[in-house]
Amino acid sequence: MERNPLLETYLRQLRLPTFLKYYPQFATDAARNNEDPLRFLLALAEQEINQRQQNMLQQRIKTARFPVLKELADFDFSCLPLLNKAQILDLARGEYLQQKQGLIFIGNPGLGKTHLAIGLAAAACRQGRRVRFWTAAGLVNELLQAQDEHRLHRVIASTLKLDLVVLDELGFIPFSANGAQVLFTFCSELYERLALIITTNLKFADWVQVFGDERLTAALLDRLTHHAHIVELLGESYRFRQRMQSEKTNEPVAAK
Repeated sequence: MERNPLLETYLRQLRLPTFLKYYPQFATDAARNNEDPLRFLLALAEQEINQRQQNMLQQRIKTARFPVLKELADFDFSCLPLLNKAQILDLARGEYLQQKQGLIFIGNPGLGKTHLAIGLAAAACRQGRRVRFWTAAGLVNELLQAQDEHRLHRVIASTLKLDLVVLDELGFIPFSANGAQVLFTFCSELYERLALIITTNLKFADWVQVFGDERLTAALLDRLTHHAHIVELLGESYRFRQRMQSEKTNEPVAAK
């Protein structure tokens, strides 16, 4: 089928780029197969919808600012036999998002906390949810800068438009008193207003090492753990296992 300039003008005005791209092919196929014109239009509409949904998903993933995209399907649950796989897959269905609940992954470095957090957040993106990823240190730096520039309220107000915030590596770096205070303010504002995923290598009793103030730490924990799913990861570091396997593979063969 030849392209129709007038039709293409209309399709551009209606902002139907997939229609514009595929209508000659679909029309040719429909004519060859003697198909009903309505089926031809339905096929084009489905193509347009599918492409728009894919574009929107890619935009949500880009806006989330994941350091690397991780999928739950790629997580090796066999390496952590004590981890409840069914619980993680159930969380991926997104009910905690609807309930605006928290999720805290606790465990030593290298166990896959960040992978699980990003995997769940990516699943949320596929459900049409608005997501944002931060490292704890990176977020505190942004909040302190916003405070200095008298726009902390605007940053928090913008965050409240999201459905899910991921806060990674809480506990790696202790905060200044001011940094701890702005993070407390941030988390307090988010409490019961959107879902929050946190990964940390510290048990709750040790969080005071990060925040420095016992009363502030207790108040923050009270909010974060209320209605929260707490998942503790136990096992050997995945990166350590990889390194050991690599060393074994590269060991020289003993002479016979």
